[in-house]
Amino acid sequence: MTTLAVIVITKNEARNIVACLQSVRFADQIVVLDSESTDGTAELAKSMGAELSQSADWPGFGIQKNRALALANCDWVLSIDADERITPELQAEIKALLDKPQFDVYSFPRLSSYCGQYMRHSGWYPDRITRLFKRGSASFSNDLVHEKLITHRAVGRLQAHLLHESFSDFEAVLDKANRYSTAGAQHLLQQGKKASIRQALGHGLWAFVRTYVFRLGFLDGRMGLLLAISNAEGTYYRYLKVWLMSQPNSKSR
Repeated sequence: MTTLAVIVITKNEARNIVACLQSVRFADQIVVLDSESTDGTAELAKSMGAELSQSADWPGFGIQKNRALALANCDWVLSIDADERITPELQAEIKALLDKPQFDVYSFPRLSSYCGQYMRHSGWYPDRITRLFKRGSASFSNDLVHEKLITHRAVGRLQAHLLHESFSDFEAVLDKANRYSTAGAQHLLQQGKKASIRQALGHGLWAFVRTYVFRLGFLDGRMGLLLAISNAEGTYYRYLKVWLMSQPNSKSR
């Protein structure tokens, strides 16, 4: 019988972890790799039957997901984030393919929410992500943020979508924009990239136009406009931080 492991990395995800793990109870193994949460995430994960491990350091999303992957011991692996949920339709599709898989790696669409509204445009849907794979056929890139699953196998396509409760309120938008722009700036610096204030403004403006116009964000109504603005701000902050971190005697690194 083909077995499935689910891997999740966490850091202060008490608000999300129970619903996340409830959605993957059909798995044979659930691995949670926690980064010293202080809000009870670890205790909640254990109460849900997860195999809990702790990590004292934070090397970035890619390396941390590979650490979690190394803890899985089933035939197949499904990687999800704490703010994601496997829908019943996706669960049924996964179960069916495991009986007779045609590929070693699979992708599925993700439907994400922004301040309470699921976004059907703005570049947020179908947002197809590759997260289900036969163990040994894929691994994660070592990126600090926006990690990718690396595989040399053909990728099958599932149709049911994953739910992504990405931003519950605007405070979460601001917090993530700050954290991700810092991590993104550090990643660009590691690649030897440089930036200026003019480039930061230009990248931010293009992010707004791309989201709101070319990716049809205006069809998402007022939230589409807010998302385009927050995308612009996050992009602007990322390149501005690259410039600031590059300055002599910078304390922003």
